[in-house]
Amino acid sequence: MSSAPDRSTAPLAERMRPQALEDFVGQEHLLGPDKPLRRAIEADRPHSMILWGPPGSGKTTLARLLANRSNAQFLRLSAVLAGVKEIRAAVAEATQVRAREGRGTILFIDEVHRFNKAQQDALLPHVEDGTFVFVGATTENPSFELNNALLSRARVYVLRPLGTEDLERVIERALADPERGLGARHLTLEPAQRRQLAEAADGDARRALNLLELAADLTEENSITPEVVGEVITGHLRRFDKGGDIFYDQISALHKSVRGSAPDAALYWLARMIDGGCDPLYIARRVVRMASEDIGNADPRALALALDAWDAQERLGSPEGELAIAQAVVYLACAAKSNAVYSAWGAALEDARRSGSLEVPVHLRNAPTRLMRELGYGRRYRYAHDEPEGYAAGEDYFPEGLAGRRYYRPVDRGLELRIREKLAHLAGLDRAAGKG
Repeated sequence: MSSAPDRSTAPLAERMRPQALEDFVGQEHLLGPDKPLRRAIEADRPHSMILWGPPGSGKTTLARLLANRSNAQFLRLSAVLAGVKEIRAAVAEATQVRAREGRGTILFIDEVHRFNKAQQDALLPHVEDGTFVFVGATTENPSFELNNALLSRARVYVLRPLGTEDLERVIERALADPERGLGARHLTLEPAQRRQLAEAADGDARRALNLLELAADLTEENSITPEVVGEVITGHLRRFDKGGDIFYDQISALHKSVRGSAPDAALYWLARMIDGGCDPLYIARRVVRMASEDIGNADPRALALALDAWDAQERLGSPEGELAIAQAVVYLACAAKSNAVYSAWGAALEDARRSGSLEVPVHLRNAPTRLMRELGYGRRYRYAHDEPEGYAAGEDYFPEGLAGRRYYRPVDRGLELRIREKLAHLAGLDRAAGKG
C-alpha cells in the first residue's frame, strides 16, 4: 500500500493535485452544483464507487478528496501489483483504524479492471459489511471487466476527458502557484503556446503538467518560447489504447460514418486512428467488412475497392498505403447502401442452427452411382439452362419444412434496384407456374 509522496521532490503533476473540491477542474456533470457526486462528497456520505474514465481525468484525485472530506484513512492499491494478500492486509489495517481511532477507511484500487474474478470476489464481504468504502478506478468499461457482484455494490461514475480550456486553467495554476507549482520561477507563457500544450495533452491533466514541466526544464530564461513548446510536443500521439474502449469507440465511429454516408466524418475518424498508432491493416480488414455489411450488392464495386486498398497497404506499407484505405473509405461512404445481404445471411444462419440436420431433397442430390440412381437421386431435377428464360419456374430448392423461406430482400437503391426487379419478375413466373 502506497503512502503519501514527498511533494518536495514529486513531479509537478503530483504536487499540483487539488487539495480541495473547489480546486478540481472539469467533470461538471458530476461535480457541478447539486450534482450527485458533489452532494455525496459535501455531505460526507462516502459510498463505494467505480470511477471510469481516461487517464488524467481526475480519478485518483476524486478518491483523495472523498477521503479528506470524510476524515477517513486513505489506502491505495494498484491492481497491477496487488493481489488477495494485499487486500487482506488492507482489511486488517481498516479494522484496526476503526477500533483505535473510530475512523473509516477508503480503499482506492487503481486499474481495478486488472483484478481477476477471485481478487474481485475477495473485496465483496468487506464492501458489504462496511469495513471500508471501496473506490475503484478504471480506464476500461466496467460492464466488461468487473463481475456483476462487485458492480451491484458500487455506483459507476463516468469521467470525461478534460476540455482544452480546462487544461489551460490547469497550466495557468501551475505557472502561478509559488509553493507547489512554478510560480517562484516567474515563468511566462504566451496564450498561443499555452493552448498548444493543452491541445497536445489531449484531455489528460497529468500529461499537460508533464509537458509544462518539461518545457520549464528546457527554459533558461523567464519566458517559455514557442520553440521550446514545439520541441516538447513533437511526436505527440492522440489518445488511443489499441484494444480498449477508446479503440472500439473510434472504429465504431468510423464504421457508422461510412454507413451514414458521411465521407468527411469517416476521413476524420480514419485519420484519428492512424494518427493514434492503429495498425492500418486492421482498418483495411474492417473496411472490407463495411463493404459487405453496409453496401453489399447495392454497389459490388465497393468490396473490390476495399480488397484493393488492403492489398495496397500490404504491398506499400505506411504512409503510402494509407491513401488507398482513405480512397476506399470515401468511396464506401458515398456509395449506395444496403444491408440486405447482411440481414439475409443472419436469418439463414439462424434457420440453419435452429432447424437441425434437414435432409437435402432427393431431386437436388447428385447420382454418381447406380444405387443412387435407383434410389431416385436427381430424378426430378430440372436443369435451369434448358428452361424458358433460363429459370425453372415453380421449382423449390429448400429442404422439407423450410419451403418458401425468403431471406434476401434487395433495397431500391443502386444495383439492388435492378436485382429487386429481376427477383420480382421471377416470382411472377413462379406464381404463373402455380408456386409462390
